[in-house]
Amino acid sequence: MPKIDALPDGSSHQRHNLNHQAIEDYLKTIYTLALDETPVSTSRIAEARDVKPASATSMIKRLANLKMVNYEKHYGVTLTPAGEKLALEVIRHHRLIELYLIEALGFSWDEVHEQADILEHVISEKLEERIAAALNHPEFDPHGDPIPAKDGSMARVDVELLSTVKAGQTVWVRRILDDANSELLRYLGDMGLVPGAAVSVQAVAPFEGPLTLLIDEKTQVIGRNVATSVLVELA
Repeated sequence: MPKIDALPDGSSHQRHNLNHQAIEDYLKTIYTLALDETPVSTSRIAEARDVKPASATSMIKRLANLKMVNYEKHYGVTLTPAGEKLALEVIRHHRLIELYLIEALGFSWDEVHEQADILEHVISEKLEERIAAALNHPEFDPHGDPIPAKDGSMARVDVELLSTVKAGQTVWVRRILDDANSELLRYLGDMGLVPGAAVSVQAVAPFEGPLTLLIDEKTQVIGRNVATSVLVELA
């Protein structure tokens, strides 16, 4: 995707589209970061967006002028109701598109994040509703992330990290946290460690050692760092 500063003169329509996408991307990022800690610092936003802090601060001030965020220097950023509503709309688009690409077009779960990142900005509300209806109004995307409803509400499941589960317990895989990591998704998919899978924890090595799992009657060993990317529900 081209950067705004690299566009030639006369590219006003393309500049408008890129500006619109940048606003939505920042709001989505702030919403996601705020799930862990709020207010969200500008340094965390800059790191998540992979931009310089000055660039992030400039966009945040712009969002504040648009009444999309509340911003105080040295305090951090919070979304306004309008900003949160737009962030949830974009997240809804993204997660519906991911599921549609798999169900209707045969994409694999490690391919869809990048495609959805592009398409989430351009589909109409009418198309969004057609996709939702075709999928029978799903509550979760292919990676187990909840899909916001039209009113912004989301299904919730009590989950914990697979890395914290004790030996002898059986769990259901519910969500993969790093859904943008295609290599990780392929690795987990090859083991059958996907949302909906039943997993029996056979052994947990001490000192942050690996976990031995039984998945679909096959023994699998995964590192503790990988297990921190998998959210599970106790059976």
